[in-house]
Amino acid sequence: MPSKPAPIKKAAKKEPAKKEEEKAPVPAPEPAPVPAPAEAAPAEAAPAGEAPAEGAAPAEGEAPAEAPAPEEPKPPTPPPPPKEPTSAPVDLFVEDKNDTSVTIIWSQPETIGDSGLDGYVIEVCKDGTEDWKAVNEALQKASRFVIKNQTIGDRLKIRVVAVNEGGRSPPVTLPEPVLVKEVADRPKVRLPRFLRQRYVAQVGEKINLTIPFTGKPKPVVSWTKNGAPLDPKRVNIRSTERDSILFIRSSERDDSGVYEICVKVEGFEDKASLTLQIVDLPGPPSSVKIVDTWGFNVALEWTAPRDNGNTEITGYTIQKADKKTGDWFTVLEHYHRLNATISDLIMGNTYKFRVFSENKCGMSESAAVTKEEAKILKTGIDYKPPEYKEHDFNEAPKFTTSLSDRATTVGYNTKLLCSVRGFPKPKIEWMKNQMIIGDDPKFRQICVQGICSLEIRKPGNFDGGVYSCRAKNDHGEAIVSCKLDVKQPVNPDGDKK
Repeated sequence: MPSKPAPIKKAAKKEPAKKEEEKAPVPAPEPAPVPAPAEAAPAEAAPAGEAPAEGAAPAEGEAPAEAPAPEEPKPPTPPPPPKEPTSAPVDLFVEDKNDTSVTIIWSQPETIGDSGLDGYVIEVCKDGTEDWKAVNEALQKASRFVIKNQTIGDRLKIRVVAVNEGGRSPPVTLPEPVLVKEVADRPKVRLPRFLRQRYVAQVGEKINLTIPFTGKPKPVVSWTKNGAPLDPKRVNIRSTERDSILFIRSSERDDSGVYEICVKVEGFEDKASLTLQIVDLPGPPSSVKIVDTWGFNVALEWTAPRDNGNTEITGYTIQKADKKTGDWFTVLEHYHRLNATISDLIMGNTYKFRVFSENKCGMSESAAVTKEEAKILKTGIDYKPPEYKEHDFNEAPKFTTSLSDRATTVGYNTKLLCSVRGFPKPKIEWMKNQMIIGDDPKFRQICVQGICSLEIRKPGNFDGGVYSCRAKNDHGEAIVSCKLDVKQPVNPDGDKK
């Protein structure tokens, strides 16, 4: 009885293998040999439930399972497009320059692209050559750069290149070479305010005047005096980039004049002038003489000095001296005229006079003295006392204070007062109701220094009436009157009854 053929195992599904194949294509395996038909058995002959476990190795003598068909490989990913540089920077021009550096500015390229912009390279070369050299060690981020340490007078060609990952952009170049020199600035002399008017100094003073100015490059400064060059033995000039100093160690009157400073920059210039006046003490008046003498007075005249000290004369000082003592005394100071009258001289004395000149520096060191002398003569004088008219003090009586009406009570003393003046002293009379009181002891009459008083002692009911005071002298009389009212005392107890 022939043996039963072994069941054919189906190949297990391998999903992970497919994923690996998708990731990387693997060459197809060699085809397995086809088994003989006699040995093959139908798959249906295998009893159900005896299926081999997945992944089990085929039994000996069994043919291997068929491999799955390989997938087609995917096409490779195309490389990224090459990176491109930016376009050239724009608007390159010179912002400033001086004798050692040039400052340039520019604008960023119009087209930058995806690669961005890393910075700029600034290159220079001398005019007439093509030896371009970068002047910045690291890429310049800003759109402004100062090219330093250049030699004055060089002509430089300048260009700027933008740099990114794509490389260097086309350069932007200045249209013309740049001459390394300071930009010319018009000169301007700034004369100090106190020098815009006449500057006055005394002989022997030190003169040190600083005149500031502006201008680029360094201006050329020159000085003149009255249109002629300065004398280096008398005047020292020291100039810097900003000012010029005029120095005179010890001034003299010959140093007076108009000094002019001229500041030049290339084709431009500016001028300013100052007037220096060196003054000194004046000389004495040319002459002085006595013109006239009368009483206790002397008239003098003199002439102006020949040397005014290089400034105007402000006045004169006149002094006198008695021949006996010889001491000089000042009688007039700061006197402006050329003649004067000296008064209050002492009778019998002989005088000499001298005159000094004055200016803003002071008084002259010497004076002009009169050659002749003035003698005040003693003259006979008859004293005539003045006639005075005697004052007439005679005056008629006049009351300066009149009597006033009074009211009094029975039994209480009262007094009437008035005042009178007149010369000779007037006679005073008191009257009651036009009757002269006389020496009645009831009344007390007093008149002292024109004050007249009448005291009525314990007046009664019949003492009321009109009282008068009459003043009489040789020149007339005056009278004043008043009314006296005598009242009964009030009895409170009587009112109650």
